[in-house]
Amino acid sequence: MEQNYDALRKEFPVLQRKTYLNSGSYCALANEVREAFDAYMEDRLLVGANWDVWVMKNESVRNLTASLLRALPDEIAVTASVSAGLNSLASALQFTGTRNKVVVSDFEFPTNAQIWHAQEPRGARVVHVPRAADGYIPAQAFENLIDEQTQLVAITHVCFRNGAKLDIPGIVRLARAKGAKVLLDCYQSVGSLDIDVKALDVDFAVGGMLKYLLGTAGIGFLYAKASCVQSLVPTNSGWFAQSNIGAMDITANRPSASARRFEAGTPPVVNCYAAEAGLKMLLKIGAAGIEKRNYALTRRCMQRLEEIGWPSITPREDERRGATVAVPSRDAARLAAELMKLDIVTSHRDDNVRASFHFYNNEDDVEAFVASMKALRGSFGPG
Repeated sequence: MEQNYDALRKEFPVLQRKTYLNSGSYCALANEVREAFDAYMEDRLLVGANWDVWVMKNESVRNLTASLLRALPDEIAVTASVSAGLNSLASALQFTGTRNKVVVSDFEFPTNAQIWHAQEPRGARVVHVPRAADGYIPAQAFENLIDEQTQLVAITHVCFRNGAKLDIPGIVRLARAKGAKVLLDCYQSVGSLDIDVKALDVDFAVGGMLKYLLGTAGIGFLYAKASCVQSLVPTNSGWFAQSNIGAMDITANRPSASARRFEAGTPPVVNCYAAEAGLKMLLKIGAAGIEKRNYALTRRCMQRLEEIGWPSITPREDERRGATVAVPSRDAARLAAELMKLDIVTSHRDDNVRASFHFYNNEDDVEAFVASMKALRGSFGPG
């Protein structure tokens, strides 16, 4: 069904005041998500401790996340953050045998490298795949580093620094050939691109709700393929990771048979309300249509930047980019601040200003951004 994106824009009040191009940092707030926060407050005022409802909210987030990723609910852990999910997974892995290598790329968000480096005292050997001369990391660059000693290839889907998207199918094929498992960090892609974890054939995937999933901070997910779950017992645990949450058993650790074993303590209750509302909205719109729209918006933005003589560093090919356009600047922090004065909300990483698009953006947003960049080019263009 064709979506009326102009109508959907009205559900995000900030768009009436700002050109909001910062979904790669924190999404615009939808009316439905704000109402979900209000619903939590109403439950607190009327009932107080409403545990039956809260647990059901947690399960709703699990089910909705599974639908979005084309996974099974039992393959989803609802976590407090990506870091929490990764630490739980890392605690279940052993690095004392011959398969002690973890391969990461130089496109990673700090969390997805730091946590694996933190396993080095346990025997992990972390190696980085560097960028090529053109700034991209092709699948072939992984070939010589993924070997029979590799236990895990832990890679980002879309780089937070420059918007570049890795060739996940190509990297997965290389990992499979050597018997290694693959972890996908899809925080910068899930919700903006159409992701099918079964089609990608990854073993694990992590992400959070505060960016393109329209929710809030303090809640994320870990996908663990069903065939991987039983062989992995995290030492990072908690009562919501147990097979019977209500047993209150203090005599042993009895992990859930599902991916819930990667959870920990009390779920992020209020955040579940917001995440549920955001996920429902996304699923109603449809990930395929959102991906198509984001590619069209980023493509137009990159073309218009070329026309003003200030090209982005983000790959032009659809298959090599996500929903972010990164533009180099000799003072990216000040450029982002000047854009904010013009009511254009962006972010900056390294020496780049990032314009992150979502379905609620339109061509007028592109033109407002490009016009402002043209006006500021003399002061902030690339060095």
